[in-house]
Amino acid sequence: MAEGFNVQDRAEELAAFLDRHARTLVLTGAGLSTASGIPDYRDRDGTRRGKQPIQGPEFRRSAAVQRRYWARSMVGWPVLARATPNRGHRALAALEAGGKIGFILTQNVDGLHHQAGSHAVLELHGNIHTVACLDCGAQFPRAFVQTQLQGANPHVAQAMATPLPDGDAALEPDSLTEFQLPWCVHCGGNLIPDVVFFGDNVPPARTACALSQMEAADALLVVGSSLMVYSGFRYCRMASASGKPIAAVNLGRTRADDLLALKLEESAEDLLPLVARMLNVTSPELPPELIDHRGTL
Repeated sequence: MAEGFNVQDRAEELAAFLDRHARTLVLTGAGLSTASGIPDYRDRDGTRRGKQPIQGPEFRRSAAVQRRYWARSMVGWPVLARATPNRGHRALAALEAGGKIGFILTQNVDGLHHQAGSHAVLELHGNIHTVACLDCGAQFPRAFVQTQLQGANPHVAQAMATPLPDGDAALEPDSLTEFQLPWCVHCGGNLIPDVVFFGDNVPPARTACALSQMEAADALLVVGSSLMVYSGFRYCRMASASGKPIAAVNLGRTRADDLLALKLEESAEDLLPLVARMLNVTSPELPPELIDHRGTL
């Protein structure tokens, strides 16, 4: 945050930006959901924390990798299941309802935008709360799969571990050879979360929709993303190439810092409700008592 500026000043800057650009495309990342208790991937310098994530091709070909994933997910997913939208999510829903932003692209898989009441949302990387069969393609709620996992692996169900992003957990059992994988109740096949793993590509139809929304927008607002993953950074490159201004609300540096017209190093949970109030938008999903947790503007 620039010296001499407070969150109120920064909110006024962003409100003015949105007032000038009625068709702003919003791109959100993990930093938006940290206030909901979901860990993010990177520190303020954009450096990834912890080990490299499981790669999609490895998951599909290796039963050992699948056992590691599902054991960790069994312990870590309840954090996501309990998470609820924070004031940043709810402010974006209010801004959408008030016609102050256009479409939302999210890199998050937590489903919190929909819970908050946003409708024009595309989940670029899928949704962790849905699981698909690798063999027949049948889909199941992740909550149902959790009951399979807990019933078949009671010894792991009692494990304690530090939560990690996207329902992962810092769990390294001594041996997973006895761990029972979840299964498709239709064909008995192996299951995979309905998300885009590292090493995989966003489905072409989803990419086409996102690119179309970027073309239709008159500006881009990045919220809670370092943009270190190209699937998000590409939209900044597109906006810059077509002369569309880019604003970012992010605590720390982003890969697109040199492309930004406006950089706001503030918490989205603190800043966005103020912006919604300044632009005179409210919705059933953003009651007045949630505008500011300190009780003031």
